[in-house]
Amino acid sequence: MKLKIAVCDDDSAQRSYLLETVSGWAKKNSHPVELREYADAKAFFFDYGEEKDFDILLLDVEMPGMSGVELAREVRRDNSAVQIIFITGYYEYFGDGFDVSALHYLIKPVDAGRLCPVLDRAADNLAYRERSVLISAADGSVKVPLADIRYVESENVYIVVHTVHGDYRMRMALRKFEEQLDETFFKVHRSYLVNLRYVKMITRKDAVMEGGGVVPLSRGMYDAVHAALIRYL
Repeated sequence: MKLKIAVCDDDSAQRSYLLETVSGWAKKNSHPVELREYADAKAFFFDYGEEKDFDILLLDVEMPGMSGVELAREVRRDNSAVQIIFITGYYEYFGDGFDVSALHYLIKPVDAGRLCPVLDRAADNLAYRERSVLISAADGSVKVPLADIRYVESENVYIVVHTVHGDYRMRMALRKFEEQLDETFFKVHRSYLVNLRYVKMITRKDAVMEGGGVVPLSRGMYDAVHAALIRYL
């Protein structure tokens, strides 16, 4: 899979170093890459408006005009897949990354020993997103990435697939649909499967899901779900 990676930083020396490090990582791991560099958010959006196909963004948090966090918020409006890595000189910005689902924060000065493992995680996440299932919808079939499915609910002979972009209802047994999924999903109840990445909190009775929704846990399932979450993390 070819990765399209952007480095956005107003410091030309930092930008050059990041590009060199990313290039070395890509060569070592045999990842074909297309690298783009930008000195500010305005320059990035000039390209992004035409080509919304970036895979990884390395963003300086402190930039004139629009900050890296503000840039990330704009990107997240229509792109849930891109992997965002913030580069900053200050710890107080860490909390700003939660609402844009940032993959990681790196404190300057950044070295290859800290950046490369984060790039590994980004590549793994992108590879995972490529796995999809075909869901029958009212106007045809829809290809839905596994990473976009929050949880699946059984309604007699139908299932409702709750995704980050909306819900799909189709005629299928939950057991049959489960066969298409991977270890990221866990059956917490005879009528529910959850994607562990979207479980925000669990109690003895239910699982609270990111993005909305409370899924019941079968009696005695708390310990098993808790263990599954620990394995996932």
